[in-house]
Amino acid sequence: MLADRGYDHDKYCRLFWRRGIEPVIARRGTGHGSGLGVHRYVVERTIGLLHGFRRLRIRWETRDDIHQALMTPAAAIICWRRLVR
Repeated sequence: MLADRGYDHDKYCRLFWRRGIEPVIARRGTGHGSGLGVHRYVVERTIGLLHGFRRLRIRWETRDDIHQALMTPAAAIICWRRLVR
C-alpha cells in the first residue's frame, strides 16, 4: 500500500499489517525523495484521463454496476488511444 504523509500514523500502519498488507508510507518530518511521487503521478494521470469523459467526471449514477459499465469502455478507449499513437 502506497500512501502519502497524511497516513503516517500508527493506527493506519496497524490496520494494514493486520490485513497482511505492507504499508509504504512517506514519513513526516523527512525530506522528499521517497520515490512515492512516481506512482502517484500515474494514478493522478489516469484519473485525469477518466475525467475527460463527461459522464464520469461527476458520478451521477447511484448504482455501482452502471458506473462500472461506463468505466470499462472508458478505460478501453483510453488504452486504444494510447496504442494508436
